[in-house]
Amino acid sequence: MKNKVIYLAILAAGFASCEPEFDNEVTNGSYSAGDADFSTYVAVGNSLTAGYMDNTVSRVSQSYSYPSILAKQFAIVGGGEFTQPSYAEDINNLGGISGIPGFPTRLVIDASAGGPEPIAGTSTVTLTPQAMAFNNMGVPGAKSFHLLAPGYGNPAGLTTGQANPYYVRFAMSPTSTVLGDAMSKNPTFFTNWIGSNDVLAYATSGGVGVDQNGNTNPATYGFNDITDRNVFASVYATIINTLTSNGAKGVVATIPNVTAIPFFTTVPYNPLTASAIGGGDEAVGTATINQLNASLLGPVKQVLTAYGQGNRIQLLSLTEPNPLLIKDETLANMSAQLTGALTQAGVPAQQAALIGAIFGQARHATATDLVLLTTRTVIGTAPSSPMAIAPLNKYGVTFPLDDQHILTASEVTIVNNATTAFNNSIKAIAATKDLAVADMNMIMNQLISGLRLDDGTIYTANYFSTATLSTVVFSLDGVHPNARGYALVANEIIKVINEHYNSKLPLVSPGNYPGATVLPSN
Repeated sequence: MKNKVIYLAILAAGFASCEPEFDNEVTNGSYSAGDADFSTYVAVGNSLTAGYMDNTVSRVSQSYSYPSILAKQFAIVGGGEFTQPSYAEDINNLGGISGIPGFPTRLVIDASAGGPEPIAGTSTVTLTPQAMAFNNMGVPGAKSFHLLAPGYGNPAGLTTGQANPYYVRFAMSPTSTVLGDAMSKNPTFFTNWIGSNDVLAYATSGGVGVDQNGNTNPATYGFNDITDRNVFASVYATIINTLTSNGAKGVVATIPNVTAIPFFTTVPYNPLTASAIGGGDEAVGTATINQLNASLLGPVKQVLTAYGQGNRIQLLSLTEPNPLLIKDETLANMSAQLTGALTQAGVPAQQAALIGAIFGQARHATATDLVLLTTRTVIGTAPSSPMAIAPLNKYGVTFPLDDQHILTASEVTIVNNATTAFNNSIKAIAATKDLAVADMNMIMNQLISGLRLDDGTIYTANYFSTATLSTVVFSLDGVHPNARGYALVANEIIKVINEHYNSKLPLVSPGNYPGATVLPSN
């Protein structure tokens, strides 16, 4: 599939060497902690807290975590030492975890190849236990209830999926909990940004998981499932009650809707064109479109129309971008009707049965469907299904994309409903303890149309491209911020701290932080 953007190799050196410059690094007498005590700051959360970017945690990415940025500003008004799990062994800044499948090295832009790919090399990050608590207790992949789960850092639980390799690296003991380790630091101030994975994993899997609303036993959940609303509220209340039990103040953050992040907004629902000049990602070809309309899509649409389902399928245009063909499991299965009608119309029985099986729950995507960022490398390729026989063997064109490739409109509604419920709980529980709330959901939504900072710079939620080179705040995985984005997050938290706790903390300049790593070759 052809890339929509062209990457600049000449920027490689600048981005690779760029280091942040903090505003007002020197202590200024006008700065103040106000009603807050930053002497022992602890951050709890998931990958967004750990400094995850470009699909991993690396030695350098961790240094740009928003808690690390905050701690430097807190130090100006009496904040103490801030520690993070060691990544000293990540000598080449590759990230990943050695020997653990599914934990690849970080993504970079390979200008010679034209797009993002894992950086060459083998990870040197190991699971060697550090067995100590840190001020940054962000654990990538953690859901809300994982912070309370004993054994989440037990190496013995890795094979059963009960443990998290990131937490295995630094859990104080095999039976400790993330929250317990955090509390061992006796925090005087905290940030808590947990909850994204309680719904995000369902979304990034294309809705393959289950909405477990009504099931109050998290032990029965799959990784891609959405947490029950009451379970989330109960767990979140326990986390907040524990963090504030010794009088600590803090900030909680809401979770963003998936419609605000590039993972779901980069690939259009209609990337198919007659030629590349049409602006789509996949040039289908004029002759192919004419043939498909005449011998496949036209007959299928005619049969479906007779059954009142004609709007499922569109004839492809030679002049306009065309939608992807997808499978929608919420649709009535019309396989038998298609097979019978096509056979009756003279289509050979075997061919009619194949078309019926493939198109029984197929439809063309609409603007309310979200195509996953990872799906763009699949469009136009041959599926592994035994039914994928030429010419019915091009994903998204003549063979419907599967559930894991698309977040359908009905699944988007499920995700948004859960996100709203979780954010309502976060705000309500924070109010019971008079905690500051950083509404990151609102901030991320503002990024869709452009978020203007005080210096006049407008940042967006676009995916990396030359057109948005200096104002992109998301990393190459399309979900997590880049260093510039984490600086923006830190600023939003500083703003609510200043307002809620009468503090006077200086902001940082996101523009002084690096964006994507561009390499001439990988």
